Amino acid sequence: MPHDHHHEHDHAACQHHHGAQQHIYIYSPSGAVRDKAAFRRGIKRLEALGHQVEVDADALASHTRFAGDDATRLAAIHRAAASGADVALISRGGYGLTRLLPHIRYGELARAVEQGMRLVGVSDFTALQLALLAQTGAVSWAGPALVGDLGTEGEPDDIMLACFEDLLSGQGEGSGWRMPKPKADSAVPDDLYVQDARLWGGNLAVLCSLVGTRYLPQIEGGILFLEDFGEHPYRIERLLTQLLHAGILARQKAIVLGQFTEFRLTPHDKGYKLQSVIDWLRGQIDVPVLTGLPYGHVPTKVVLPVGAPVSLSVEGRDALLYWGHVH
Repeated sequence: MPHDHHHEHDHAACQHHHGAQQHIYIYSPSGAVRDKAAFRRGIKRLEALGHQVEVDADALASHTRFAGDDATRLAAIHRAAASGADVALISRGGYGLTRLLPHIRYGELARAVEQGMRLVGVSDFTALQLALLAQTGAVSWAGPALVGDLGTEGEPDDIMLACFEDLLSGQGEGSGWRMPKPKADSAVPDDLYVQDARLWGGNLAVLCSLVGTRYLPQIEGGILFLEDFGEHPYRIERLLTQLLHAGILARQKAIVLGQFTEFRLTPHDKGYKLQSVIDWLRGQIDVPVLTGLPYGHVPTKVVLPVGAPVSLSVEGRDALLYWGHVH
């Protein structure tokens, strides 16, 4: 991704606050870490920023696709909760958390959060975040992962890093971005204000896999954010129809679409593309559907509080999600 890409997100800027040294616990609840060099780079980078990094004993375990068998990964989650760290950061996503949901001791995670721990992750981590929210109401953070975001070969994305540092220093209070230019006939609101709505969401496929289970939070009047990776637009539409038919989309105050990346259109599509899905969705619900949120499987990602009350304002193409101080 070329470096100029950042300029689209002038408003995504998080201010850099270099806070006090933080204790960061790295663990692997999902897929096995294959890129050991990136893992080491990520740790060095956090240490260079002045943080104390503690690596879980099984962070590099491997069992078929997973970072150790189910019992191993479950124990790692509970060790992270008991570590007393300021931040528990996943090494990477992949797949593996939905298998563990019935066995996680959510009370222990919620207590750690109450004592100030921030649980941070992306992708497959959506399963744990939403289950924790459904079971306890505890807030966690959608943000970077160690290997893919902090362990990159070049410099990590500056906006991602600034947002993560803001979280570490307790300064992060919101995130703004510039939405893509709408088409002339588009139903995009250019003036919107939603106050005190619960922010929730994450990876679309993972979220849909929780529909009908006790691990999906029942949120009325919330702001739902969604992203995905490697899913063709028709699959994204199919996942959205599940949320639509389940009545989940119509109950929200706004739907905010992040980045949907790494798919390939085919000649068969004949002009059917991601925008076709967005246009279709806007025709199905009276809820505003916003796009362009810098979050997903992309270098430039903001950090978002899953389960916290937030406000959303849109003026023209400028959108802002803000939450003040999350305890």
